[in-house]
Formats: sequence, structure tokens, C-alpha cells
Amino acid sequence: MEINKIYREDCRDTMSRMPDNFIDLVVTSPPYDRLRDYNSDNAILCMMDFENIAKELYRTVKQGGVVVWITGDSVNNGDESGTSFYHALKFKQYGFNLFDTMIYFKNGGLNSGANNSYVQKFEYMFILSKGKPKTTNLIEDRPNLYTKPRKKKKRNPDGTYRIQDVITKEKGRRYNVWCVNTGMHHSTKDVLAYKHPAIFPEQLANDHIISWSNEGDLVYDPFMGSGTTAKMAIKNNRNWIGSEISEEYCEIIKQRVEST
Repeated sequence: MEINKIYREDCRDTMSRMPDNFIDLVVTSPPYDRLRDYNSDNAILCMMDFENIAKELYRTVKQGGVVVWITGDSVNNGDESGTSFYHALKFKQYGFNLFDTMIYFKNGGLNSGANNSYVQKFEYMFILSKGKPKTTNLIEDRPNLYTKPRKKKKRNPDGTYRIQDVITKEKGRRYNVWCVNTGMHHSTKDVLAYKHPAIFPEQLANDHIISWSNEGDLVYDPFMGSGTTAKMAIKNNRNWIGSEISEEYCEIIKQRVEST
């Protein structure tokens, strides 16, 4: 199979031609719950076959590979769909480990206030691994409050305390709740990309690609949309493959990839 290429087709067709244990990392946000008006209902129909997509992802992802599955839920008459939890549990059923449940907090963009609940501002980011992740380049950009060497009490199993020396780095591991700027000129500077109804923030894709893959690895997006995963894979010296049904969106992807 040719890499560094967008395939204008159903992701099931693309994955059917992939050998076993082929992909290092998947970064995607599927078209769940009809929350956006996409060019083709084929994308939504494809997601109705989620179970076979999940099985194919497990087959094609390498041992130790990771799937970053970003999703949320629609609300109907005060009842959330539960699509996100359904996906996570099905992935586990088909063999993936739910390595981490992360939160993507949308700092910007339009707020959802169509019901009587609190304003919806986040999506789930399920980090699914095929066995133990083979790559974890965890980002350390969280300032630590105490950086000078100090002594700290630590409780023993019997309830007593012992004193230990502590040396803390200036920056600590990032929390698993990521606040990402969204909206016009924040998700991306590529004006062309906003022809797609659900922009995937470049910073989000970038940070996951850095975290779960190495240079030269192969990154796949089965619902590539405006091509952000491909763009950030290129910028981080990774190979990539994308699947996208819409001809219009494929043209956007091609232009963004060429300019990158």
C-alpha cells in the first residue's frame, strides 16, 4: 500500500488492503451522532458499522500501537446518547486497552446551550493501545510550584512516616485534561480548512502525534476531514495515510499537504 497519500474512499476499503500490524498510530475524530452536516451521509453510514471499523483498527495497528479516538455525545430531549462510552467499551471488547481517558477542553468557539444542563465544552479523547504502548513521549510543560530540593514526609504502609529528599524538575508531566484554543484562526491558520464543518485543532493533533509516535512512524486517520492529521504528521517527520469519502474534502487535504 502506498503511504503519504489520501485515499478517497470508505476507511473500511482502505484498511481492507492493509496488512496486519501496519500502523503505528491512529489520530482521528469520527463523524458521530450527526452533530455536523457533512458533504456526504456516507460518512455517517460508515460509522453505523463502527464495530467492524474497530475490529479492522485492531488488526492493522501494530503491537504497542495507539489509537487516539476523539468523540462526544449528542443530546436528545435531555438524554445524552452515550456514543462515546459505547465506543470505548467496544474497543476494549475487541482487544484494545483503554490506556487513558483524556479530556479535550475547547477554549473558544461556539458554546452549546440548547438544553438546561451546564454549557458543553469538552470531548473525550480515548487513548487505546494494542498491549502496552511502545512509544510514550509524554509532554512536560506544566510548571511545578516547588522546584528547590526539599524534604517531604511519606507515609509508610503501617501508618508511620519517613522523611525523604525530593528534587522536582521545573516542568512536570502535563495533566490529561488538555485546554486547546479553538475557533477561527486558532484551530488552524489555513483559511481553506474552514470549508470543513468540524475543524480538528492542529495543536491537538500535533501533541498526540508527538506523544505516541516517533519520527518515521506511520500515522493513519480513517476520517481525515480537512487533513489536519496529515499536515501535523508531515511537520513532525512522520509518514501518514488518510481515508476520506468527500471529494471536496480530499481537495482541501491535497492543498494543505502540498503547502506543508
